[in-house]
Amino acid sequence: MKKETATTLRAFLIELAVYAVLVVGYFLLVLHFLGDWLYQLEIRHRYTYAGVAILLIIGQAVVLESVTTSLLRLIRGRSE
Repeated sequence: MKKETATTLRAFLIELAVYAVLVVGYFLLVLHFLGDWLYQLEIRHRYTYAGVAILLIIGQAVVLESVTTSLLRLIRGRSE
């Protein structure tokens, strides 16, 4: 395997592991802190619930991408 391919594969696996940990953590935090409120919102205000859910998804994507990018820059800086 070429060195460049091995480096890319290693970075991908690290990013995948970091994403997995962050997504599970995010899910547990939202479930713990917002679970009851989201459930009540779903029952009583379906359209508001849909909007809040979409905003949570977008927020998750933005935050996870920035955190992962920062961590990978930190990791790459140490390995080079």
